[in-house]
Amino acid sequence: MQDRFYYAPKGGHPGQEELLTGRAVFTEAYAVIPKDTMRDIVTSYLPFWEQTRLWVLARPLSGFAETFSQYLMEVAPGGGSDRPESDPGAEGVIFVVEGRLTLTIAGREHAMEPGGYAYLPAGVSWTAWNRGSEAARFHWIRKLYEPVEGLAHPDPIVINERDIEPAAMPNTDGRWSTTRFVDPADLRHDMHVTIVTFEPGAVIPFAETHVMEHGLYVLEGKAVYRLNQDWVEVEAGDFMWLRAFCPQACYAGGPGRFRYLLYKDVNRHAPLGRAGSGYLA
Repeated sequence: MQDRFYYAPKGGHPGQEELLTGRAVFTEAYAVIPKDTMRDIVTSYLPFWEQTRLWVLARPLSGFAETFSQYLMEVAPGGGSDRPESDPGAEGVIFVVEGRLTLTIAGREHAMEPGGYAYLPAGVSWTAWNRGSEAARFHWIRKLYEPVEGLAHPDPIVINERDIEPAAMPNTDGRWSTTRFVDPADLRHDMHVTIVTFEPGAVIPFAETHVMEHGLYVLEGKAVYRLNQDWVEVEAGDFMWLRAFCPQACYAGGPGRFRYLLYKDVNRHAPLGRAGSGYLA
């Protein structure tokens, strides 16, 4: 595999002399949160996390995207948490983009570095600490797990991208590929977090329109992305948030690779209304 790059914001604050015009947009079908909006003034904090701040990139919104939240965490040296997750029904994925993170799952310690992926099943005990000398930055994606009678809960997973061979999409000569951390045939999982890679000039050759919601964080490169009826330029550090059925396509113009971290909900029935819920029975 080629050298891997993972963009991570550093915060800061723009000067008074800078223009207000930016690329941020929120529509009924999608949102684009550019890297330039991830400043100190919009950081958040969480209970029981020490020396930690975060950018909230996505959270459930009624009538928009409802299945997941996505944080970009920044943990200073010595920071972390022994009580990171307050919701026992929430599963999670961590993906490290910068620094080192010591992740302990059910008493077993894992040293994570850039490219590191961890799946955290709902209800599992875990802790996360930065025992290094530089800030650790990582994505934390959360979803309420949807159990199915007869299916066991998934097991924890800790792995690094470098240890996985990307799967080429059909008829692309490897110019469009997906790095999958979970077997797509494993129906215990109700969400997938993958890395999608386009070589310069590669495309999604049709406007995908599907029920899965998406969070897309650009790790590397730049491209033109089709979102609903619009073509939008995006680059490393930008986040795209797509509701169900938003048409989407991509053209990677180069000069380097275009790569993003992708969330989608999978493998479950669409929830149906019930009598008394405001829907027809």
